[in-house]
Amino acid sequence: MKKILFSIAAFFLFGVVSAQPPAGDANIGDFYGSKIKEGKSVSAKSLMNNLKKAENNTVESTLIEGKVLEVCPNKGCWIKVELANKEVATVKMKGYSFFVPLALEGKKVKIDGKAEIATTSVDELKHLAEDAQKSQAEIDAITQPKKELKILANGIEVVK
Repeated sequence: MKKILFSIAAFFLFGVVSAQPPAGDANIGDFYGSKIKEGKSVSAKSLMNNLKKAENNTVESTLIEGKVLEVCPNKGCWIKVELANKEVATVKMKGYSFFVPLALEGKKVKIDGKAEIATTSVDELKHLAEDAQKSQAEIDAITQPKKELKILANGIEVVK
């Protein structure tokens, strides 16, 4: 009986530990996910122009830089990034295959990924607000979907 109880306790402890963002200082040159491809980042203005012209408002492969405003405190599975034009993008990790440390907040990063302008549902907006540990009042205030810039990241590199 003790072995069963110990096994159950260990299982739940593993679940709590594995649900944390990875540790790390997010130093310049650190990268998460795939190594960033070589090349110059596009400006935020160029990205927005390219998205408006593109079919389905999607650019399949782009390099973009921005400042990390927020990191998912639960797992490090998404970030909010402010681009040079003050546009804020929600960045998720491709295939949920990598996570970023909380220390990434406030850092300048280069992101390699797919960008799109898409509508985020009320349910997803509420889920993101819950992940960000917003108050119940803030979560309840979300009643409309939101059109926003989204990036599905293959890799993220700390540049400053």
